[in-house]
Amino acid sequence: MPIYAYKCESCGFAKDVLQKMSDAPLDVCPACSKASFKKQVTAAGFQLKGSGWYATDFKGGSAATPASASSPEVGSAAPASEPVAAKPDATPPAGAAPAASGS
Repeated sequence: MPIYAYKCESCGFAKDVLQKMSDAPLDVCPACSKASFKKQVTAAGFQLKGSGWYATDFKGGSAATPASASSPEVGSAAPASEPVAAKPDATPPAGAAPAASGS
């Protein structure tokens, strides 16, 4: 059963009430007996934290990727002990100015 927060608009009395969802909302303030007891909008009583289905499955676009996609596949990366050879610089397109050395 959910807990609903109520507040009287006349006297300011506030109270949390445990009610069934099918119960009629309260409207008479227990403090001043006026019909100005209103249900308040409150935040949810739980938070979803960490990585889980809600962080990866139902978001739109390509921003969310599954955790297995971010880790490299076995055998696809060079071992850390071997140096990786650098690629030679590509030749600039025709008509491009040569790079100036500033050192």
